[in-house]
Amino acid sequence: MDSVLSKLPKQFDPNVLIGFDTADDAGVYRLSDDLALVQTVDFFTPIVDDPYTFGQIAAANSLSDVYAMGGRPISALSIVGFPNKADLLDILEKILQGGLAKMQEAQCTVIGGHSIGDDEMKFGYAVTGVVNPHRVWANAGAHAGDRLVLTKRLGTGIIGTAIKQGAASEAAVKAAIESMATLNRAGAEVALAFPVHGATDITGFGLLGHAREMGVASKVSLVIDHAKIEFLPEAAEYSRRGFLPGGLKRNIEFITGCVEFADEIPEETRSLLFDPQTSGGLLLSVEASSEAPLVAALRERGVTAQEVGEVLTQTHPLIRVR
Repeated sequence: MDSVLSKLPKQFDPNVLIGFDTADDAGVYRLSDDLALVQTVDFFTPIVDDPYTFGQIAAANSLSDVYAMGGRPISALSIVGFPNKADLLDILEKILQGGLAKMQEAQCTVIGGHSIGDDEMKFGYAVTGVVNPHRVWANAGAHAGDRLVLTKRLGTGIIGTAIKQGAASEAAVKAAIESMATLNRAGAEVALAFPVHGATDITGFGLLGHAREMGVASKVSLVIDHAKIEFLPEAAEYSRRGFLPGGLKRNIEFITGCVEFADEIPEETRSLLFDPQTSGGLLLSVEASSEAPLVAALRERGVTAQEVGEVLTQTHPLIRVR
């Protein structure tokens, strides 16, 4: 996609504060000195069997990009691809109910949408949020000296692959679903009170892929401390057993040249750092003196936050995992 977008003609609008040129999570368009729109869209095929739960996860995932910009979601349009079969409409109803419940939790109003006939189910939302244009979190904002804080555990992609192959335990499935259906709202609301310089959410490119985007956009290097990263229950075991999604392998091919691992880091851990996440957490680049108070405040709100690394002046490699 990067190669395609780079060939499109450039657009110039002084009110576009963030477009697609830095691979950020959402676009930001200024309406006035103190108000800007945050706009994003996301949809995908089912990743769990229960339609209501799928709707919840799809909604949480769609909302995440607004939170990752420091914004507040206000409205959404549903996007539906669904088979033209009357006997399946109860499934569609449950998907929409699950999505609406999560949107209501976010206090984001669903005002319409669009559907097409499609043999493969797809669901998600185009979400609009608002943000103060002077307080936008961009992935280009990380400063050398900052600390990196992650607000969710990793492993949803690998656990999802184990689910598809009938190998995941009930406990692992429950933990993964709970994580994916949890909004990043609390994490964003807490972090707004701290000097966050840059942010992104961890989704399809995995932790290292989104860290790479932050490093490139901010012109800095990142150090990730693998021992401080928390994984979902049994994710490391499934990684060790080879339940690796196709997206993880593509991430390795794309990112490997930017990353240097310490020799002692096991292969299953390396895979988890490349693992594509669905509705993953926020990666926040925060002023070093505020890292500990931020993590404490996040945990008070029930967010599984942890400090996972630091930001350095730009060097080679772009990312080191120690």
